[in-house]
Amino acid sequence: MEPFEIMKGVYWVGALDYNLRHFHGYSYTTHHGTTYNAYLIVGEKVALVDSVMGAFTDEMLSRLSKVIDPQKIDFMISNHTEMDHSGATPEILKMAPNAKLICTSKAVDQLKKHYEDGWDIQTVKTGDEIDLGGKTLRFYEAPMLHWPESMFTYYAEEQLLLPNDAFGQHYATEQRFADEVDQHVLWREAEKYYANILWPLSRMVQKKIEEVVELGLPIKMIAPSHGLIWRKDPLQIVTRYLEWAKGERFQDKVVITWDTMWDSTTKLARAIAEGVHSEGLEPILKLIPQSDRSDIIADMLEARGILVGCSTVHNDILPTAAPVLSDLEVLKPAGKKCAAFGSYGWGGGAVKKIQESMEKGKMDIVMEPFTVKWVPDTDELEQAFNFGKEFAKKVK
Repeated sequence: MEPFEIMKGVYWVGALDYNLRHFHGYSYTTHHGTTYNAYLIVGEKVALVDSVMGAFTDEMLSRLSKVIDPQKIDFMISNHTEMDHSGATPEILKMAPNAKLICTSKAVDQLKKHYEDGWDIQTVKTGDEIDLGGKTLRFYEAPMLHWPESMFTYYAEEQLLLPNDAFGQHYATEQRFADEVDQHVLWREAEKYYANILWPLSRMVQKKIEEVVELGLPIKMIAPSHGLIWRKDPLQIVTRYLEWAKGERFQDKVVITWDTMWDSTTKLARAIAEGVHSEGLEPILKLIPQSDRSDIIADMLEARGILVGCSTVHNDILPTAAPVLSDLEVLKPAGKKCAAFGSYGWGGGAVKKIQESMEKGKMDIVMEPFTVKWVPDTDELEQAFNFGKEFAKKVK
């Protein structure tokens, strides 16, 4: 339960949630749990940047109290009002009744609605500062990264950026820094985090990052509110976000995800995968009911192309495929090259539904759908192979 000094006078006083397995309802799986990061900055005055999920209030207070008496907190800074970052705020403000709550103007009504009124609130906008006595905290509004009221806090003298939900990962560990953990797991969780939360906001992510770059802020460390802190080459995560936002980062792979009733569509998926592989791309095969939905989305982020298949039931898709298509519509992987395939008996409604979802997601449909009636024969499997081969050529 010890606090951790991430740099002189700045302490991590957050909480570890090793048991969390679902986030944002059940739409996002967190195989490695998560952290709720809060940061205490101690100068002549004291600021607490963000808090933790309400259930972890005591854990956070235990750490915080080993650094200072909570009554000495002068400023409670709310970068983002979502409950995993504000849940302990009411208790903090009870213990520090003279503290001023700092947030954007858009956060005021949200905080009052979530919790209570009567707090001493000071709203800030981009460029506003507070002085802790030689320690300057400057604020930058970051609307829709990923809520309308979101903002970044920047500790100017130490060049520390506290961006709340930007640049994070769901990754619970006793380590505090990104360079101390398994890099494969770290980047996979960062990729999954962006794909499932920030992908539909890519245009705004790009704009905000470009605004920050234009400001020329020197950044020595980035301390997000979930996961690990970036201290060695911290701008690597900023660069990665910009590549994801622009759709410029690719791996030589094609995601093939599908559902099937009597394995006809599975046979097509395997033949298509062989065709994709024949062109030097790696097929990533994900049978929807047996795969993790948010992992499928993470695989799509850097894929060169996406193929979605389904057999038809009642002139529509199988119900198990619906969540993935809903994700495509909501997350809007705009410009991502794609195509549909499937099998049917009396009618072929499934591929029509898949294409509609792709269109709603602003995706780039590069081929007409490939379908077969009933069970694919040898010739149709050869056609499926060629379909995969041609798709790979189009996305390379």
